[in-house]
This record gives sequence, C-alpha cells and structure tokens, in this order.
Amino acid sequence: MSKTILITGGSIGIGRATCIELSKLGFTIIFSYYKDEKEARETAEKCQLAGAKEVFYQYLDLTNDDSIKKFAAEVIGKFGKIDILVNNAGVISWKPLKEQTFEEITMQVRVNLEGLIKITKIFLPYVKEKIINISSGAGKTAYADLTTYCATKFGVRGFTQALAKEISTPLCVVVNPDMTQTRMTDFKGRPPEDVAEVIRDVILDKIKSHPGEDIDVWRYK
Repeated sequence: MSKTILITGGSIGIGRATCIELSKLGFTIIFSYYKDEKEARETAEKCQLAGAKEVFYQYLDLTNDDSIKKFAAEVIGKFGKIDILVNNAGVISWKPLKEQTFEEITMQVRVNLEGLIKITKIFLPYVKEKIINISSGAGKTAYADLTTYCATKFGVRGFTQALAKEISTPLCVVVNPDMTQTRMTDFKGRPPEDVAEVIRDVILDKIKSHPGEDIDVWRYK
C-alpha cells in the first residue's frame, strides 16, 4: 500500500537519499527545503524517476513560526494526512564553544531542536503511523567541538522518549546516524544511502521498534 511520507530537509544529504529510497516503493513524497531550491528541484526529479507516486516540495524555515504554519497548512490542505513524518533537517557548527557565535548557537538550537518540536506538534494530529526523529551518534556520545550540536541531538532523543510516553499512536522513534557523507561532515563517512535504507526498514517494520527507541544505523550497516 502506498504511503505518504513527509521529510524535512529533503533537498540534500540524508534527506535526499531518504526521499529517493522511499520513492522506489511508490510512496508519495513530501519534503521541505531551506536554501537549496535548485537541489530541491533535482531531488524531486530523482524521486519521480525512482518511482514516486507523487512529489511535493515546499520552502520551510524552521526558525520562523509563520513559515512552519504556512508549510503545515499547505501540506495538510493538499494531502489531508501523512503516514510518516521524518524530522531530518539539521545544521551544525564544528568549532569549540568559545569560537561559536551567538548566531551559530541559536541556529543549531532552533533548527535541530525547537523547529523539530514545533513541526512535530503541528503535524501530530495528522500523522497516522510513525514519527521518525533523526538524532545522531553525537546525541548519545559527547564530542569536543560539537557542544551545541550534541546538546540539540541529546535533546531530540529526550523529546522523542517523552512524547512516546504521552501518545501510543503514532509510534515515535529515533534514528541515529554516525558519521555520514554530507555537507555537514565535508562528505566524510558512510554513504547517506545507508541511513536511508535503515529509515526505510523502520517504516516497513523490517526493523522492529518500540516507542521512544533508539535505532542506531551502525548496528544495521
């Protein structure tokens, strides 16, 4: 049965790989982009070629409440519901805390954690099956030069675990990638397709999961 999937940050990296992987299953793909409009068009084209039933993408600024509300209104107005929400969008600043600007700190907290929470809240009544929050290995183990990023990703895991205690449906879980070849990591690490395949298997219940559970990519790939 075709599913409707919403992925934040779908224009590049893990988000793009996930959009394409799920398109192979004939799913309807909805994704957001921020600055990368050209890359978003390319992702949409790749999804269509891969077999997506339908592709819809829209601008979203996760630091802006009006943008979140507008994005949600357009998605719900067009589709009515979604089966799976994948909260993937994120930003990073690789430098010691003493070198991070207030703007860099604010952006990481607002996109990675606050924006994720707000998107989840606004779509919660419309998600039928699962909410998959993308955290990180840096959300389980702390690393120097990633203080703020680690704080946000630890926070994503805490938020997911708490939400899972509030609701039984949709199922809320965390997927934790390790170092992955994206713009964030200067394209070092594992292929983003590995992460996309784990997300796919969680959606298809090939990887069984419990409410609030951590699903670590490195345990499956």
